[in-house]
Amino acid sequence: MFYKRIELLQTLNALKTGDLDLLTFINDVCDRIEQVEPYIASLIPENNRRQRLIKEANILLAQYPDIQKRPSLFGLPVGIKDIFRVDGFETTCGSKLPPSLFEGKEAEIVTRLKGAGALILGKTVTTEFAYFQPGPTKNPNNTDFTPGGSSSGSAAAVAAGLTPLAFGTQTIGSITRPAAYCGVVGVKPSTNSISTAGIIPFSTTLDHVGFFSHDIEGAELIASLFCDEWHFLNKENYKEPVIGIPSFEYMTQTESKILDAFDLNVDKIESSVYKIIRTHLFKEIEKINTSHKQLAAREFADTHKVWYARYANLYSAHSAQLIEEGLKVTESISKEILSYRERVMSEVNELMDKEGIDVWISPSSLTLPPQGLTSTGSPLMNLPWTFTGLPTITIPVSRTSLNLPVGLQFSGRMNGLKNLFTHVKQIKTIFS
Repeated sequence: MFYKRIELLQTLNALKTGDLDLLTFINDVCDRIEQVEPYIASLIPENNRRQRLIKEANILLAQYPDIQKRPSLFGLPVGIKDIFRVDGFETTCGSKLPPSLFEGKEAEIVTRLKGAGALILGKTVTTEFAYFQPGPTKNPNNTDFTPGGSSSGSAAAVAAGLTPLAFGTQTIGSITRPAAYCGVVGVKPSTNSISTAGIIPFSTTLDHVGFFSHDIEGAELIASLFCDEWHFLNKENYKEPVIGIPSFEYMTQTESKILDAFDLNVDKIESSVYKIIRTHLFKEIEKINTSHKQLAAREFADTHKVWYARYANLYSAHSAQLIEEGLKVTESISKEILSYRERVMSEVNELMDKEGIDVWISPSSLTLPPQGLTSTGSPLMNLPWTFTGLPTITIPVSRTSLNLPVGLQFSGRMNGLKNLFTHVKQIKTIFS
């Protein structure tokens, strides 16, 4: 209904060369925001957004009159999830708590984006404290349905053509799921590949910074600029990748419609030149799910216990319950979970080595987007990849009769995002 593609790489190249006038583009973006935002509510409202952006664009134009010297993200507007600190903006974390509690040094990734010439479009809506209490954002493809969460505003803003790029976080499934629901590319790099400094934490162990775009080529550029793992020594592999499918226990968490669509997509892949291996990976998915939930709850409680002691009445029931659960998770249980996590991570690597698997494929979500805004959907299909810290890329591959996107989730080796992009781009041609 409000879905609109703005190709990141194409837009950026045009801005840098001057083929697309920066001030004209900013005005077009602001016009689009005024037209669409009343219906999808993806951005935190801001007075004088247009005037601020034009002022910042003029400063950028004056600083870089020579197109040959323009920085890598010259003039590119970027949406930033409202748990990132951004100088000049309040951080509310989608909550009712006083924003003064969250003040501090600007998020490292935001400072890096600005240094690369990006313009901060504004803050994007998040669920409360990046957990399950939904915000007001609606799905641009069909506003009767959720955009997912917790990075709901970031995914929806990109899907609606308000910005070519937006950043979010994932602690369970908060990049992959909204990307799938909104029909955009979602990238969750490996653990710590993008610094979480300056971001209000959910779980210090499990938090990942990620981002959304429409085009995988644009997403690859962003990864090359900001993901530390890009510069690790990855073995170049241009052969057709061997593709792994996780266990029956993991896969059958999905509803039948999703699993049927996944099987059709696997058939397309398997009928081409790609080898697919079905494995026992994540056979203990129930234990993984429980362990992840306990660890996240404990670390969420650690972050919030001082605030919660003073402002408990301002927390939603979702967040309050998670804090109460986390306070019951002992230090010894946390240590056991961290040890178990290391074992699962090792098992993934060993299985990939044994079977020669280059990339994993799985559904991006447990279900289609739920109708209404009372639920952001289940993150269980994304959870084990976050638990193990492995990089993931989700891409849209089809649509339902209600114009709801269906995505595929691809996962690679730890610190192997560069190779994962190569493999996904190869496989993606099947669905073009």
